[in-house]
Amino acid sequence: MFSELSLAPRYGLDDESPWLRGIDPLRRYWICVNGDPRSLRAMSGLATQSEEAFQQAMCSFRSLAIGQELTLPAGMSDRLTIYCIAQNCYAIADRSTGAEVWHLFDTESLESLLLTAHPDWQCAPQHLNLGRSLLTAAWGQSSVPKAA
Repeated sequence: MFSELSLAPRYGLDDESPWLRGIDPLRRYWICVNGDPRSLRAMSGLATQSEEAFQQAMCSFRSLAIGQELTLPAGMSDRLTIYCIAQNCYAIADRSTGAEVWHLFDTESLESLLLTAHPDWQCAPQHLNLGRSLLTAAWGQSSVPKAA
């Protein structure tokens, strides 16, 4: 399953398609699947409580070898698992649609996402609305499941 060489398409910072919509204050990564804005996914990102925890997480990511996985703390007591698929190819599993989908990233793009866990990082003002959109959607749903 793992290889030294991977030809799989992956998200990169120099992509022509705008796959990254933004990162909200809770460090959720808002990704347009394959650059399609109709397929927007919010994935919990790395969350650290201190400078030391942040540095340890970044060192652990940088030392991943092919075939290894790394589980890190994410927002709202969630976990972020990163899989090293091949050289310069990492995967994050997304279960938001019910079926597990792996989003592939190159080293530079995934490291850039992880860097937002730094305690001094602040999201862009226009990305505040990304988090608000989840709240708005949650308010529109009933809190009690309907009986069949």
